[in-house]
Amino acid sequence: MATPEGVAADDTRRQIMEATFRALSEHGYSDLRVRDIGAEFEKSRTLIHYHFDGKHDLIASFLEYVIEQYEEPEADDPADPWATLSARLDQCLFGPDVGDFDHWERMTVYHELFAHARHDERHRAVFTDHYEQLRGNLTAVIEAGIEEGAFRKVDAESLAQLLTDVIHAARARRISLGHEDAPDQAREAVDAFVLDTLEPEN
Repeated sequence: MATPEGVAADDTRRQIMEATFRALSEHGYSDLRVRDIGAEFEKSRTLIHYHFDGKHDLIASFLEYVIEQYEEPEADDPADPWATLSARLDQCLFGPDVGDFDHWERMTVYHELFAHARHDERHRAVFTDHYEQLRGNLTAVIEAGIEEGAFRKVDAESLAQLLTDVIHAARARRISLGHEDAPDQAREAVDAFVLDTLEPEN
């Protein structure tokens, strides 16, 4: 059981992360300063400096915070590989909505930071770990479905790679080009042309 101090620390971290969302949404990454985050934070700005060693350390933790919210879909059903796979795809393409910001507000900030990752090794490492974790989760679902006989035998890693790339491309097209139907189109295409290959042979 978490101690009261642990609960307080977790709540402070969440408040700092949400303040970071607000500051990034208003100022963007390039112009962001820690004091901009402090202006969005209800408690003393000294707490930010106590927990984080500057802007880059804070943003790396912020990325981890965002990623945590996308790891486990609410509708995960280990007894039904089809439902589990569908829930994971929907989670990545359409949700969740948590806190004061909806999915696409969060993804807009996420993708702005993604664009800057080539300039920061720690941020690039966080994004790489997230990409590999997403692909690994999809691979595990597909492999479990094959083992249970719910899915046809396919190269699970290659299929998970394709699905991960489709997710990222659909997000980027919606955010960068304003194509609001991109996630729906991606989901429909995956259902029609990709998931159909998982149907067991009769």
